[in-house]
Amino acid sequence: MTYSFSVDRILGTRSFAEIGHPALAVADGRLGLLAVAGTHGFSEHPTVGVYDRATLSCRALLRSRDVVQAMAFHPTRPLLAVGTGSYDGGYFFSGDLLLLNLDTGTAVSAFEEWVGRQVLELEWLDEQRLRVLMAPPDDWQDKEAHTQGHTAVVIRPDWSSVPPRSITPHELAGPRIPAPRPDGRAAAHRLVSELGPDWDPRLAVHAVEALSDGRLLATLDGVQLECWLPSGARAWAVPDEEGGREIAVARDENSAWVSLARPERHTRRTQSVVRLSLADGAEVDQASPSGYVSLSRAADGDPLLAPSGYRIQGVPVAARYPFHIRHASRTWFLSYVKKEGTRRSHPGTPWISTAELKPGRGSDRPTQPTEADGPRLFPYSWVPDEEHCGGPGVEAADGSLIHAGTVFRQRRQPGDSFVVRREASDGTPRWVFRTDSNATALDTGATTAFISYDDGEIVALNVDDGTVRWRHHLTLGNVTAIPTALTVAQPGRLLIGTRDGRILICTVTT
Repeated sequence: MTYSFSVDRILGTRSFAEIGHPALAVADGRLGLLAVAGTHGFSEHPTVGVYDRATLSCRALLRSRDVVQAMAFHPTRPLLAVGTGSYDGGYFFSGDLLLLNLDTGTAVSAFEEWVGRQVLELEWLDEQRLRVLMAPPDDWQDKEAHTQGHTAVVIRPDWSSVPPRSITPHELAGPRIPAPRPDGRAAAHRLVSELGPDWDPRLAVHAVEALSDGRLLATLDGVQLECWLPSGARAWAVPDEEGGREIAVARDENSAWVSLARPERHTRRTQSVVRLSLADGAEVDQASPSGYVSLSRAADGDPLLAPSGYRIQGVPVAARYPFHIRHASRTWFLSYVKKEGTRRSHPGTPWISTAELKPGRGSDRPTQPTEADGPRLFPYSWVPDEEHCGGPGVEAADGSLIHAGTVFRQRRQPGDSFVVRREASDGTPRWVFRTDSNATALDTGATTAFISYDDGEIVALNVDDGTVRWRHHLTLGNVTAIPTALTVAQPGRLLIGTRDGRILICTVTT
């Protein structure tokens, strides 16, 4: 099917938007480039952006699975060497050497062993020789492992054509020397602030909603709720240590309930849900659930809370992969059945459960059902002996569920991410769509389900049979943007929040 996808407006844009909190910066005078490494949220999703110093446009982007410790531009080729790694807290120092081609934007993981080595420092001695300083492999009976390291010189005739996983442990053997761990965050912050006065460390957007008067609402890491005017100016924002998650706008649009992010295990500080005035963000009410919850605006227009966790020895634990259903006529949640012989810290097998909405709603105040309020309907996984993890979803007009999730395995396999439409009575799938990346958000229009993924793709599925209407990779400028929130504002109109704190107003035509 032919389609047109356009980004009409971007809110929250600024210099160095892609990198979050700057942690390390390295300049290349020859090419006039600046590489900045940063983090999004709680030290997650390390990102390296390579920028043109004259225009501050992003030329290439690299997303690492580990902390970026060192960077060095090749002396003659359009290539950036990136050293990553961390200590696992109990034994190993692991990491990798990533080679980012600045012309193609592709990166190669160079260390042969999958655990690799934590890279602390990189230096090009000439076109062919790269000096690598690494932490020891582990700190077993080694008191100086955190202050010393091993240095090696790796030689390649052409670093721009190095095959993946081709640098062997033998090549990384070298003498032991002092290896201080400098902190480059302060210097990187100063440089980014000087070059981009409009820089702002906005983090991941978790929800975005439109009001009838053209205003937009969004929750982010570090912000409970913010409001944007139709002019594109931000009217107000409510800061918070962790930030907001889901939004449920009141029917009169004078206030909205927001669920706040809280640590996964916390005995003294439970999760809270606040009601904020949409005139100025002032708090006008608060609810204190007995455990972790997800918040949505139900089909009847009222706010709805659903259990979103479990308890281990009486301590509330947030679900790592929340099962969050929008537009519901009843409460959907996961309850857990403990199997005999499973360890005490394991929550059990998840089942999809439901609770009918209680009479007397219409007060614009959310109610929270418990597991006792409704029956377990069917196992969350419809595949025998396969464990599935929760994800976002919606209740369709006929009461069936359309939801995303992933197959839990020690090592991911192709097709382990899914979107499924299931009968509400027994969980039988009507259709299943599979792909490799994790779904980050899901919403539906009258005939189409829109799903965003953590590789930057947006997929539109026919809600009747699950066939693909179109697929689109989200790009801003020269690089891929990662969608973290998605809402169908009206037919042909999508609101998309990104990992780097931008809000996109998009038009789709088919």
